[in-house]
Amino acid sequence: QVQLVESGGGLVQPGGSLRLSCTYSGSDFNSKTLGWYRQIPKKEHEWVAFITSGGVQKYVDSVKGRFTISRDNAKNSVDLQMNSLQPEDTAVYYCSVRLGSNRYWGQGTQVTVSS
Repeated sequence: QVQLVESGGGLVQPGGSLRLSCTYSGSDFNSKTLGWYRQIPKKEHEWVAFITSGGVQKYVDSVKGRFTISRDNAKNSVDLQMNSLQPEDTAVYYCSVRLGSNRYWGQGTQVTVSS
């Protein structure tokens, strides 16, 4: 069984920063690709970033140069450092992992960018 728990969301002014963390409970974290997604009301999940077991990082164009994904295999965690936040980054952010044909999600953490 896999469990993902996110933390670190909150309210921040435009141009500010937040760091999200996701803790993974389950087997073989080191071999997994972990991703961050976000969702605004009435929209589908939008992929934001992922990091492979080998540390390769990919980002959606809208966050390139502002967000950084990282992992700590010793702690079974994956973080998302978000800088230069803008109002359009406001969303619920989810950590996710795919195991076979199943995709698992955390409960989400709200990020609100507003003055």
